[in-house]
Amino acid sequence: MAGFPSTARVVIVGGGVAGVSALYHLAKAGWRDCVLVERNELTAGSTWHAAGNVPTFSTSWSIMNMQRYSTELYARLGTEVDYPMNYHVTGSLRLAHSRERMQEFERARGMGLHQGMALELLEPEAIRDRYPFIETHNLAGALYDPADGDIDPAQLTQALAKGARDMGATVLRFTPATGVSRKNGEWIVHTEKGDIRCEYVVNAAGYYAQRVGEWFRPFGGRTVPMAAMSHQYLLFEAVEAVRAWSAEHGRKLPLLRDVDTSYYLRQEKHGFNLGPYERDCRAHWVTPDDPLPEDFSFQLYPDDLDRLAPYIEDALTRVPVLGEAGVSKVINGPIPYAPDGNPLIGPMPGVPNAFEACVFTFGIAQGGGAGKVLAEWVTEGCTEWDMWSCDPRRYTDYTDHDYCVEKAREVYGHEYAMHFPRHRWPAAPDRKLSPVHERVRAAGGVMGAYNGWERADWFAEPGDDTTPESTMTWGRAGPWEPRIRAECEAVRDGVGVLDLPGFSRFELSGGGAAAWLSGRIAGALPRIGRMTLGYFPDARGRILTEMSILRHAEDSFTLITAAAAQWHDRELLQAGLADGLALEDRTRERDALVVTGPRSRALLAGIAEADLALPWLSIQEATVAGCPALLARVSFAGELGWEIHADNAHVPAIYEAVLAGGARPFGMWALNALRLEKGYRTWKGDLSSDYSLLEAGLGRFVRLDKPEDFPGKAALAAEKRRGVTKRFVTLVVDAGEADAPYMSTLWNDGRVVGETTSGGWGYRVGRSIALGMLRSDLAEPGRAVEVEIYGERRPAVVQPDRPLWDPGNERLRA
Repeated sequence: MAGFPSTARVVIVGGGVAGVSALYHLAKAGWRDCVLVERNELTAGSTWHAAGNVPTFSTSWSIMNMQRYSTELYARLGTEVDYPMNYHVTGSLRLAHSRERMQEFERARGMGLHQGMALELLEPEAIRDRYPFIETHNLAGALYDPADGDIDPAQLTQALAKGARDMGATVLRFTPATGVSRKNGEWIVHTEKGDIRCEYVVNAAGYYAQRVGEWFRPFGGRTVPMAAMSHQYLLFEAVEAVRAWSAEHGRKLPLLRDVDTSYYLRQEKHGFNLGPYERDCRAHWVTPDDPLPEDFSFQLYPDDLDRLAPYIEDALTRVPVLGEAGVSKVINGPIPYAPDGNPLIGPMPGVPNAFEACVFTFGIAQGGGAGKVLAEWVTEGCTEWDMWSCDPRRYTDYTDHDYCVEKAREVYGHEYAMHFPRHRWPAAPDRKLSPVHERVRAAGGVMGAYNGWERADWFAEPGDDTTPESTMTWGRAGPWEPRIRAECEAVRDGVGVLDLPGFSRFELSGGGAAAWLSGRIAGALPRIGRMTLGYFPDARGRILTEMSILRHAEDSFTLITAAAAQWHDRELLQAGLADGLALEDRTRERDALVVTGPRSRALLAGIAEADLALPWLSIQEATVAGCPALLARVSFAGELGWEIHADNAHVPAIYEAVLAGGARPFGMWALNALRLEKGYRTWKGDLSSDYSLLEAGLGRFVRLDKPEDFPGKAALAAEKRRGVTKRFVTLVVDAGEADAPYMSTLWNDGRVVGETTSGGWGYRVGRSIALGMLRSDLAEPGRAVEVEIYGERRPAVVQPDRPLWDPGNERLRA
């Protein structure tokens, strides 16, 4: 075919808003030899029938960043690319029926202020000033977002496409892609019009992303975790009162969201658009008798209004003028959902030079930011903001078909639900179990999911309320609170045991393994028979991950990292793995028991054949309860303790022996409290690519004088010379009924000066603790600042740079 490009640097499969935005941002980054292929017309799929709402609201820092960027881009895009666009910045009112909802809004407002957004909290009597047609019965207040609004999805997509074309990128409509192959380290994208050879390929195929993802299975890929949900919205005829109001004020009404009832209501011309997220929701194309069609580009599902009746009735009561108009049209189309409702943006797990920008539930709102993020991934290998919330590698081997469908239904039906810090959404449990799962449950274990692994969060006693409803609070208090306290005290005064399945563990071996690994981390390797923490920076010196490095021999290592990091860290290790080195993922083969507390040595002395006098951070092969095991002298709880690592078959006998020796089971929530008192960081909370190793207070793990030119070495050296602008601190907080959540805003003299990265109550020190990042000139012991906790600014004091509990580490070295 004349003019058909046979080569490109990047090929994007899918011409919805996300794919076209990725093309636009690649071109802006200077990568103009890029091609987008679309089987039909641009916007075919979810984009064409999208309602077009553009909120900034999120309680995820990264997604708020992404959506904020979208609003900023859309405001200038029409002028920038010389294309007419209907973008209505109307503002929005997000209604609250309860104090808890207002607390959520306060949290989002604080995050928004930190990002430069002018969010406002309104009392019920002030709501009608912004929206005269509303009834304010049973409302506690509202969140007003002046940057919210709506946009024409087709115009947005065409504007991005025009901008990309004007910069030299190529858009091929009516060019169905049919598959991929790989040759000489390059991708070949097959289409009905010819093949395109490229370096990189992007799956931006919307609700066809799973089908496209199957093309990559032979090259190390997996089934894309997603399901398509049916979303309906109703268009109403014109309402004369609305027409008159708009004429008088020269604008549209603010977009209204009654999130506790679960719908949005938007002015559409002089009528309304009503979109509920109903509990009685429907997934499509998930059973053999309802297969995904070959082409559903500009089609819809049949109307199914019966399940929307309660939401329509509520909206009529909330905004009575809605009843003055009839329904003119019903839109019922597919929207893809990942199991947590967030899109997939980033490296395709297991596949070289392949990326995903798909499964967008709110693609119009997120499309602008998603294109920016995807382009950064491809062109720079990293993103401005830590985007773990959307990284495809956050899911691993537990997201089978049933899991995805059950979770999609759950997320859709609770689209506007509050995500309380201790609440577990109950759908699709028990994907991966430890060898002692039933024993843990029998002891009262109330379970949480960690990369699909079931772990006890706390241990209930008979009569404790363990219902999901009990956890619907932002506060510290609940039936778990006295149990966590007792678990922490047992670790402090006696001995506790925590079953910890799902540690991501990799065995690295082969000649030269030590030299290769030293070239990947910022610090030094441990001696043989010892362990240490290794930090892997990116080229900017920011934190990619933290691993425990256990050294068995000169070139033999076990690398242990967070459960959620399994696929992320496996790819980090596999990238550039030197010839002759072997890397084995043994995550599923072994379990770990944490045995810790001042009586832990005495307990192990009765059941183990081991040298229990070996110092802190030593490792040894041992026999425990007659079973082979690896003992690691370390404790994330900050007490004398060991981790017992053993094959799954041996764990039940070891666990029973530890319990018989007097250990009290404790859970993840107690461990979190214990680690906060020691200032120990958690991955993708305190440790993320938003921060450099030096900002994170990890300078002792950086060896700029070592010969290896590890990633980020030059950047860290330069940062050390000029000094950091923000610094990791531990704060003691005069908290009220709630502790500081992730990304609580830090204030000083009325100005935002930082953010928390985690927080909670320390039961050994009897104080509320927050870890965070503070402007460096304020990061001095004794400095008073304020922590905004769900809208309430609470006094806090910067602590010395040492643990709050056992600052000399005498107890864990005992």
